[in-house]
Amino acid sequence: MKNITYTVKLLVTVLILGICNQINAAELTIKVTKQYLNLPISQQQERKKMTFEVNGKEERSFVIRLANGSPEYWVFCDVSALKGKTIKISYEGDGSGLTKIYQADEIDGQDVLYEEKNRPQFHFTTKRGWINDPNGMIFYEGEYHLFYQHNPYEREWENMSWGHAVSKDMIHWQELPTALFPDDLGTMFSGSTVIDYQNTAGFNKGKTPAMVAAYTANTADKQTQCIAYSLDKGRTWTKYSRNPVIDSKAKWNSVDTRDPRIFWYKPGKHWVMVLNERDGHSIYTSDNLKDWTYQSHTTGFWECPDLFELPVDGDKSKTEWVMYGASNNYMIGSFDGKKFTPEAGKYYYVTGTIYAAQTFTNIPESDGRRIQIGWGRVNHPGMPFNGMMLLPTELKLKTTKEGVRLFSEPVKETEQLFTPVDKWSALSADEANSHLKPFADAGTLRIKAKIKLSHATSAGISLNGQKILDYDMNFNLVKGMFYSPEDRTSMELSADIYIDKTSIEVFIDGGAYSYSMQRKTDDQNKEGFRFWGTNIEVKALEVFSVKSIWK
Repeated sequence: MKNITYTVKLLVTVLILGICNQINAAELTIKVTKQYLNLPISQQQERKKMTFEVNGKEERSFVIRLANGSPEYWVFCDVSALKGKTIKISYEGDGSGLTKIYQADEIDGQDVLYEEKNRPQFHFTTKRGWINDPNGMIFYEGEYHLFYQHNPYEREWENMSWGHAVSKDMIHWQELPTALFPDDLGTMFSGSTVIDYQNTAGFNKGKTPAMVAAYTANTADKQTQCIAYSLDKGRTWTKYSRNPVIDSKAKWNSVDTRDPRIFWYKPGKHWVMVLNERDGHSIYTSDNLKDWTYQSHTTGFWECPDLFELPVDGDKSKTEWVMYGASNNYMIGSFDGKKFTPEAGKYYYVTGTIYAAQTFTNIPESDGRRIQIGWGRVNHPGMPFNGMMLLPTELKLKTTKEGVRLFSEPVKETEQLFTPVDKWSALSADEANSHLKPFADAGTLRIKAKIKLSHATSAGISLNGQKILDYDMNFNLVKGMFYSPEDRTSMELSADIYIDKTSIEVFIDGGAYSYSMQRKTDDQNKEGFRFWGTNIEVKALEVFSVKSIWK
């Protein structure tokens, strides 16, 4: 018995020493048997490099704030593609946190996923980590693809990768594994995708056309343009072996050369890339997506370009081209396949938390819509994720008294989320406030309202002291931005208001102008909804309940 006891103690001692050696060496070896690795995070820790190694080769590396005490939250790595293989995890920081890493077929916190206190209920957010710019938005074989700038390992910006989600209706999203990871050329910055139906790049396989992504590889020294392709609807990707395809730092004497937006220009039968370079958007052309020729440059834009053609007032025989940048300012003009010629602008059609919006490519001609999604720069306090996508909106060019302008309204698919609760007309502000009182504590809500001013002063709607709508007729301002109704002498303004847990989006007068904002929470202010202004009339008021996209 003594010998058995001694043997057990010796084995335990050896095991403890082995674990301690692993911690001191900051290494951990795991044979993958489950779908996820769950990693503990603490924002109190400094970022240090972590590396996954499989069969002696680096599988991925990233920086992470690995918790060495109690985790503030958990993030995860989908390692289903590595099942049966052994991962050696190396960490350059305090290795004590390695012992907390565990694998499972569910992510840590799965039981409350999408039910968290500050989780938006009808806007896309990632399960864990940081998101910003939408990337690679494309429709293909019944699926809308939303790629996006993503840090899977923390709720703040870093480790830029391409996250990925798909949807049948742009409303209900299924989050897929990360699509593009950083490599030796840099981290994965913004870009776009196309379907190469004609196999111009030579990546197609049989009758399967390649989905080709153009993206920026970012380093501290420069930003270069690269391509990758997928033959399984964006689920897995192969990076082009001769990347980068454009290296223009020397030409512009600038690190700021990024965010390639590619599309097929049918009249010229060639590919077009719109690329932000230093002080504006450049046009490049290609026959094969690999070899690109510089053509022209339009100054006055910053980051995340888009360029597309739209009919004016729905008339397909009368079209204009729209070019815009990340801050949503746009110009209207013409495009001959090599050069954009501005004819009107710059204008704004949307402001607020929105940034780096992109439109879907490959929408069927039978549909014909130009649909946009923008990044909502919205914080989610206390949550293991940050940032969100705003509602998908349809863009249209309409003729106004000021000329042709861009309008934006939520796509028709959003209507499935909203159920009418009640509506009223011809109300005083006090009467309207009384009707809205039962909805003061709603986590989500949609309100449609039309107000008529009686004086040339400010009027609007507030929620717990936060001004949702603020119309100053004297200075022609809506939420501080210049806005004049189509009818110059009108005293009326309509607003379609979408309220989620952490954000508010407002569409004015049928999308002539829209804006988004962070929804503030003030535990001290409980006044609920309130119409305010001198003797205003609430001509129309409708309230809708909202269904969660996660249920």
